[in-house]
Amino acid sequence: MKKLTVGILAHREGNIFPNSKFLSDLVTEGRKLGANVYVFSHKDVQEESRTIHGFTPTSEGRWAGAARTWPDVVIDFCRKLYKPFRDMRRRKDLFVYANHKFTYKWKAMKLFAESDKLKRWIPRTFLYSPQALEQMIEKYDLVYVKPGNGTGGHGVLKIKKTGGGYRLQGRKRSGRVVATPVMTKQRVIRWINRWVQTEKIRSGSFMVQQGLDLQLIPGRQADVRLLIQKNEIGNWEVTGKVLRVGAKNSPTTNLIYGDGKVLVFKTFIKSRFGLDKAKEIELECEKLAHRLMEVVEERFGSMVEFGLDVGIDVNGKVWLIEANPKPGHMAFIKSKEMVTYRKSIRRPIQYAMYLANEQLGEEINDPIFEQAIMEKNLEMDDL
Repeated sequence: MKKLTVGILAHREGNIFPNSKFLSDLVTEGRKLGANVYVFSHKDVQEESRTIHGFTPTSEGRWAGAARTWPDVVIDFCRKLYKPFRDMRRRKDLFVYANHKFTYKWKAMKLFAESDKLKRWIPRTFLYSPQALEQMIEKYDLVYVKPGNGTGGHGVLKIKKTGGGYRLQGRKRSGRVVATPVMTKQRVIRWINRWVQTEKIRSGSFMVQQGLDLQLIPGRQADVRLLIQKNEIGNWEVTGKVLRVGAKNSPTTNLIYGDGKVLVFKTFIKSRFGLDKAKEIELECEKLAHRLMEVVEERFGSMVEFGLDVGIDVNGKVWLIEANPKPGHMAFIKSKEMVTYRKSIRRPIQYAMYLANEQLGEEINDPIFEQAIMEKNLEMDDL
């Protein structure tokens, strides 16, 4: 039986891959599953020779590059969407991808809000404009302004009504947290108009979203990171959930700055809401995840995995905050759920191998392929 080759598409800077542990673990897990797995960037494709300058981790913790065979299937885990990568990704003749392209957060939230399958879980969300912002801060005590193409909580701004006006709190693109009181609605709008210009990511737009009371721990924002993945036979399963808790007075729950913490989902939700309500919340989270994947795949095609940021408000109502097709997996390590982390690494490779075998099966059953084999056999008979 042919040994399958799985390529992991990622961003490379020199011989360094950001998110190195995750990528290294994918290669290691692939070997255990009996596949050739390597990591590469768009710069490493040698189309004329049908080879890839692929990288694998060494025992010293570095990456070694060498000419590798063309992949049977590619999983796109590249998070840096610069033009050369986008140009390559648009091509339909180069690779068999396990996951199709997705879209910006704003367009995704608009799609979800318009879907009968999902809209009950979606906070009110609009494309940013001064008029939309004014309407939202008049209606809600808490409002968020977010980049439509951001990650890691960069550019996110929280607007909260106070007794004497408003309090603005956000995280700049640099990672620095800023906070300031603003007395009037007009000044809020002017302040945020400057923010969306100085903090925009590339040429991206912002969205303005209904804020939710997610302070399940007083003074701290909390949300659920839920990971749903395709399994070894191509079916969606929820791999795990963790509760992410932001630092005190942080506008977000993102963990990349080390100022938040992760808790075991079931333990915390049970202690906060009681056993019966906790079961109800967990089932609702999983129902949301499966419905989301139905909507995503109907619109964009097959995917490998999604990370959902799910809000559970103080009354136990479930909300979808964001959905990410290339989520981090490290939260399971932070919550010390190593079995779940290993499963989260194994599943993308298992699904890629399943997809590759499906593709090879289609080739074998293809009439043109069968004719070529027959002609080859006749040539052998003549020798």
